[in-house]
Amino acid sequence: MHILHPEQASASSVSIDSVSEAGPSSLTLDKAGPSNGFTNGNGFTISKTNSSMNGSSSIGNGNSKHISSIARVSLPGTTLYDDPYVDREEFVRLVMQSLRDVGYIESAATLEAESGYSLEATEVTEFRQYVLSADWANAESLLSQLAVVDEEALWEARFLIGRQKYLELLEARKTTLALQVLRNELAPLSANPEQLHALSSLIMCSDPDDLRRRASWDGASGTSRQALLSDLQDFIPSTTMIPSRRFATLLTQSRHYQRQRCLYHNTPMNAASFSLFSDHHCDREGFPRVTTTILDVHTDEVWNVAWSHDGLRLASASKDRTAIIWRIGSDAEPSSRECVVEFTLREHPFPVGAVAWSLDDSILATSAENLISLWDTKTGKCIHTVDSHSETVSALVWLPDGSGFMSASLDRKISSWDMAGKLRDDWTGVPIRVTDMAVAPDMKRLVTIGVGYVATPTTADGVAEPTPPPATTENSTAVGGTRPSDNRMIVYDLKTKAVELSLPTDGELTSVKISANSQFALINHAPDEVHLWDLTEGRLARKFTGQRQGHHVIRSCFGGIDGNLVLSGSEDRNVYVWQLDTGVLLEVLPGHGTGSVNSVAWNPRNGGMFVSCSDDFTIRIWERLPCDTGGALSSIRDNGMNGKGKGKVRS
Repeated sequence: MHILHPEQASASSVSIDSVSEAGPSSLTLDKAGPSNGFTNGNGFTISKTNSSMNGSSSIGNGNSKHISSIARVSLPGTTLYDDPYVDREEFVRLVMQSLRDVGYIESAATLEAESGYSLEATEVTEFRQYVLSADWANAESLLSQLAVVDEEALWEARFLIGRQKYLELLEARKTTLALQVLRNELAPLSANPEQLHALSSLIMCSDPDDLRRRASWDGASGTSRQALLSDLQDFIPSTTMIPSRRFATLLTQSRHYQRQRCLYHNTPMNAASFSLFSDHHCDREGFPRVTTTILDVHTDEVWNVAWSHDGLRLASASKDRTAIIWRIGSDAEPSSRECVVEFTLREHPFPVGAVAWSLDDSILATSAENLISLWDTKTGKCIHTVDSHSETVSALVWLPDGSGFMSASLDRKISSWDMAGKLRDDWTGVPIRVTDMAVAPDMKRLVTIGVGYVATPTTADGVAEPTPPPATTENSTAVGGTRPSDNRMIVYDLKTKAVELSLPTDGELTSVKISANSQFALINHAPDEVHLWDLTEGRLARKFTGQRQGHHVIRSCFGGIDGNLVLSGSEDRNVYVWQLDTGVLLEVLPGHGTGSVNSVAWNPRNGGMFVSCSDDFTIRIWERLPCDTGGALSSIRDNGMNGKGKGKVRS
C-alpha cells in the first residue's frame, strides 16, 4: 500500500522496493523503527522517496506524484479469493476507479503498478478528454478503436456526438456552422424525419435560454457533455470503458436488494442504517402496528382522510356532513403529543366525500355531492364554493406544481381550476363515470378509473357528443356498472389530453394513488384485490390479496419511509399492510369497530405514523408501541365546543 508521510504529503511519494508475494491489506507502523521509514507487518521496509516511477503506467490528473520502483505482485489464479464468479482483474480495476473517484489518486496509481492491471487503455482516456473538451472530430475518429464495430451502433454514437456539436453551436449563436452540421452530419445519420425536424426547429430559438429550455438540455457549461459520455457508454463495451462509478452502482444494487429482503423496512437509506459491515435488518417491533390515539369526534361514518404536506395536520371527511381539520402534534411520544380539532367545517349540505390539501397547505378542498368548497386552513372559513358538476364529485387533486387543482365526477367530466377556484379547462366527453383520479408527481400523466365505459361518439367534424350518464350511487356503496367491461382505467397525457392507455377490468375500481417516482398506480379492485400497475410499461405488475372489498369504496395508499409498503382498508374492520416489491402480506391490524375501514393515509413527514378511518365514526393513529405506556390508548372526543381544540377530552 502506498503511504504518504504526514509531513511529506505535499512533496514526497512512497516506494516499495521489492515484494515477492501479496502482503496484508493494511500496513502497521514500527514505532521502534527509524524515523525515516515505516515497516509493515511482514517486515518489509517502506522508505520515503522523491524518485519517479519508470516503466509502469500511472493514474493521475497531472498533479499526482509519480510512483517509483513498485514491483508487481504475482498471484495464482484469475479469480478473487475462492469465488469462481468474481474476476480479479475486474475487481481490481473497479477498486482503482473508486479510489480515483473519491480522490485517492496516489493510492490508485500504486494499486495499478502493484497489480499490473491498467484502469483503462490510453484510447479511452483520450476519448473521454475529447468529449469533455468538445474535440468532436477526434472523438468520432476513436469510436471504431473502442470496439464500436457494429455499423448501426456506430451511426447512433456519431449522431449523439453530432447532436451535441449542433446544440453547442446554436448556443454559441453560430447558426451557419450549426446548419452545416445539421445538413452534412446529422441528416445522413438519421432515418427519423421527426427527429431532424425537432432539431431544425431549434434554430428559431430567440436566445440560448430558450434553446436550453426547448431542447431539455443544460448547455455546454452544464452537465450535457458528461451526459453524452454516459449515453455513448451504451455503445462501448464495459470491459473497454468502465461505466462511471461502477462500484457505487453495485453497492446501490446491494442496498436495494437488502431493503427488499427486509420485510419490515422502515428506516432511512443512509450510512447509519445501511452499514457495509453488516446486512440491513429492521425489527418488527419498530413497525407502526399499534393504535396510539383514537380521534372520536365525527358523529357518522368517516369516509376519507388526508395529511397536509407538512405532516402536522389531518383532514377527515364524513357522512355527518362535516370535514375536520386536526392538529397533530410533532412530539415523538404519543403520551405527550397534543391532538387538537382546529376547525370543524360544517357548511356542507351533503355528506363529504373528498378532501385535498393545496401544495402550501393554505387551502383545503372538499366535495359534497356535486359541490366543491375551498376553505382557508388558517381561519376555517369557506372562501369559495363551486357548483359546476352535475353529479357527485368523486375526486379532488391539487397539481404538484401548486398552480391549481382538478376535479372529477360521475358526470363524465374532469375540470381544471386555478388556486382561487376559477375554471380553467373542462375535459368533456370522458368515456367513464370517474370514481377516482390521480396526477403523477412529474405531471406527465393523469390516471382515471371509473365505470359505465362507452366508446365516445363523434360528430362529422370530430367533436365529441355528450353521453347521458346512468343513475348515481351513494359514496358508501359499491359503484356498479351494468357489466364487467364497464369498468376501466384510462391514462391520459396530462398536457395534451391524449389517451396513453385504456384498459378494461373485470371488477370495480374505487381508488387510485400514484407512487412518488410516477411509475406505479395503486388501484383498489373489487372483489378483494389491490392492483399495482406499471404506467411506463402499461402492464399489471403485482396483485395484493387478503383484504375484503365487495360492496364499499375502499381507498389504499403507498406507505413506509421510502414508499416500499402498500396499505389498504377492508370491509372486515382491519387494516392490511403488504410489502410493495414482493406482495408479501405483513400485517392484518385489528382495532376498528363495526363496518368498513374506508381509507388509510401515511404521514408524509413522519415515517413511523399512519391513520385509518372507519364506519365506526373514528380515526385511528397507528405507530410503534410506545415504551412507557404499556399499550394504553388516548382518545379525543367532542365536548360540544363547536369543534375547536379547546373542547377536546382525553381519556
